[in-house]
Amino acid sequence: MKIFPTLLRLIGPALLLVGGAAQARAPISKSVVATPALWQVKDADTTIWLFGTVHVMKPDVDWFGGTVKKAFDGSDQLVLEIIEPDDPQALSATMAQMAIAKDGVKLSDRLTPEARTAYQAAMEANGLPWQTFDMFNPWMSGMALSVAPLEKLGYKSDIGAEKILRAAAQGAGKKVDALETVEQQVGFFAGLPMEQQVQFLNATVDGLPEMETEFASLLRYWQAGQPDKLAKSMNESLEATPELAQVLLSGRNANWAKWIKARLDQPGTVFVAVGAGHLAGKGSVQDQLKALGIATRRVKE
Repeated sequence: MKIFPTLLRLIGPALLLVGGAAQARAPISKSVVATPALWQVKDADTTIWLFGTVHVMKPDVDWFGGTVKKAFDGSDQLVLEIIEPDDPQALSATMAQMAIAKDGVKLSDRLTPEARTAYQAAMEANGLPWQTFDMFNPWMSGMALSVAPLEKLGYKSDIGAEKILRAAAQGAGKKVDALETVEQQVGFFAGLPMEQQVQFLNATVDGLPEMETEFASLLRYWQAGQPDKLAKSMNESLEATPELAQVLLSGRNANWAKWIKARLDQPGTVFVAVGAGHLAGKGSVQDQLKALGIATRRVKE
């Protein structure tokens, strides 16, 4: 189950709105040419591209080229999971309000003594004041710990795929829309039963020592355009946490597939960019589209 928090970095951009993962843009010295996977959904007058993103990136990865860039350039519209708000401080206040424990139970008191010790040590090691987080429900600390170590590992959110795509779309005058609101995406975490929130937090803490290795492996599969291998790495986590997988992954994939099917009724070309975990494995967006009678085609370099 340790890989689940790592997987969340491939499916949940709202994670980056907690924990201060953004940094000043660094000069990009591109040395790794990536060929991430791309799919096409098409009818007589509509083309929808499906692209799996990674929400954080290292500065030496060159992924925005080739077939992906050509598909993006030929699109009229960019559709992301969420559109980050212009006022992150206001959003942080909203998220904090959503996270406050209404029953007054301290977060630390929800954990077993062993889990509490490990949690508090992890928070301190990542510069997060666990005492302040005691007023919140466990999902908030789980999200914060899922992104806090990224800076130390060299990952940057300001060069994540969504940021690059949105900036390129705005520069080209393309329409930019979203499948979900930030509040809705955060609400998926906030609405989890308390038992699952604690499970998520404990899994995040347990997975911190392996974070670098596991996330690096997932990124290698993404860069090489190998969604099957990415899915294989995901399976253990998804099978071990079916309730979490339903809420955070497959249920949302089903909703997005319905959106894509409806969008085919309008002419035009749309570039849909969602976390890579949504386009890999059982219950993926492609699987959900197939259930609706919609075919997808993998497009390779």
